[in-house]
Amino acid sequence: MRAEPARTEAGGVAAQAPAADPVLSVEALSIAVGGGAKARVLVEGLSFQLARGETLCIAGESGSGKSLTALAIMGLLPQPGPVVASGAIRLGGEDLTRLSEGAMRRVRGDRIAMIFQEPMTSLNPVLTVGRQLTEAIEAHRDVGRAEALGMALEALRAVRIPEAERRLRQYPHELSGGMRQRVMIAMALALEPDVLIADEPTTALDVTIQAQVLGLLKEIQETRGTALILITHDMGVVAEMADRVIVMREGQVVEGGLVAPLFAAPREDYTRALLSAVPRMGNGGGREAAAVQPAPVAEIRDLAVRLPLKGGLFGRTVAEVHAVAGISFDVPAQGTLSLVGESGCGKSTTAKAIAGLVPYEGQLSVAGRAAQDLSTFERKALRRDVQMIFQDPFASLDPRMRAGDLVAEPLVIHGIGSAREREDRVAGLFERVGLPTDAMRRYPHQFSGGQRQRICIARALALRPKLIIADESVSALDVSVQKRVLELLKELQREFGIAYLFISHDMAVVENISDRVAVMYLGQIVEMGTASQVFGNPRHAYTRRLIESVPIPDPARRRAAFPRLVGDIPSAVRRAGDPPARLALTDVGGGHLVAMS
Repeated sequence: MRAEPARTEAGGVAAQAPAADPVLSVEALSIAVGGGAKARVLVEGLSFQLARGETLCIAGESGSGKSLTALAIMGLLPQPGPVVASGAIRLGGEDLTRLSEGAMRRVRGDRIAMIFQEPMTSLNPVLTVGRQLTEAIEAHRDVGRAEALGMALEALRAVRIPEAERRLRQYPHELSGGMRQRVMIAMALALEPDVLIADEPTTALDVTIQAQVLGLLKEIQETRGTALILITHDMGVVAEMADRVIVMREGQVVEGGLVAPLFAAPREDYTRALLSAVPRMGNGGGREAAAVQPAPVAEIRDLAVRLPLKGGLFGRTVAEVHAVAGISFDVPAQGTLSLVGESGCGKSTTAKAIAGLVPYEGQLSVAGRAAQDLSTFERKALRRDVQMIFQDPFASLDPRMRAGDLVAEPLVIHGIGSAREREDRVAGLFERVGLPTDAMRRYPHQFSGGQRQRICIARALALRPKLIIADESVSALDVSVQKRVLELLKELQREFGIAYLFISHDMAVVENISDRVAVMYLGQIVEMGTASQVFGNPRHAYTRRLIESVPIPDPARRRAAFPRLVGDIPSAVRRAGDPPARLALTDVGGGHLVAMS
């Protein structure tokens, strides 16, 4: 039985007593930037040991030093920049901080591997997925191209990528964000390293794929004894996966120990606040429909989006992706309708169609005006009533513009108010979303992630829309920041009477913010109802599987096995002569789910 956390000589917290034969030891690690009197310590006195087959979770808010610690272990600290100021990182007794870059390259990817948070910046945009996978395999294994391709194909199948053979020939930009993350996971797991570091590996994944990935990591640990360091802000994942957890804040460990005691009785106020901010299934939060309902703010009938696939010498259309396959729903006035489902199910494409960003078929009405009957000028005016908040606030904001100008830009485009009136409205919006008015003069890079998302919310509010589409608007935020942003959205809805179309793969967040919920799969809505109906009494097998896959932030309720999917994942691609799409989801023996198209 492991001992409780002990203090180190450097003043940090050791997450356990020394192990007899650890695969990885971090000893009084300090990371600093700058030198001499101007040196700034970013991580101070961090110590822990990791045994084979063990999972250590590192939790904390952005800027706490979690990712810096991971990069230091991998020997990937950005240069010039932070450096290991003191301490040691021992892999099997070998101090990695003393290795040359050439020696570290032989270790990196083979004995120790890392799954990064943002796959698009980690994958080479000019190489196919297959080439990048085989490149890593051939660098560390004495295998031929054919064998390396076979290993790459099996790695993609292991992380449940559909049409794995075709994906090997594709480039990163041709894949969704969730698929790119799965490629990164496959690349890290292909060589079965001794230590795997996963930095927010499931942030962009829906709950079913997340459950499969976490189950896969567990399986690899059981079969090979791989040690895992999991960096995450999802305390449900921590509760499901961790043997031990350390909580970091501002470069220091504030608390650490075995996961069950820490969750049951956290000693530090910061840890308690972190756990209390976690959205939990069963807490409800959505409102039941009133007896008399006003007219919906948006009415969608038979909405379909088909995206052409080009091929051949002349780039002709050879097939179509049926991204949205004839769906119908209403967005309640002053209420929240959430679209949930797996990556690639059509949620974001539906949002873009409603916002007028992609061509579509069907009937779309916003605030009583049928969009398809409007002229180009009238459609521009209609966009005042529909605004979007995107997943990545940094990518949504022009880095060369000041925050105040970014929020004022929609007012300028639509010719609303004088310069002074626009400035006054922007100042009021900054105050309303909890930002000081002097922040109007700063640039996006000078804000935290949560603050940037507040700027995006202020920008969406500038035109006083009737409908705001929030597309994964809180999925990348720390739980404490996420809680504050969700509370802000609710307050703004009550104050301004805004309707939300809320798109998310986080089922706990959806349950806590929604009035109505629509569950999407393969471009179709398979279940829809009030939040209490869908979550309290799900009728569809796919809905039940989504809910069962949600990690529970309580180690005492840790599941014995993760849900698994069997059968081929259907494709939304339709070629000439293909039969119409058919969706059949059926519960089968063993609690599995078979999906066919």
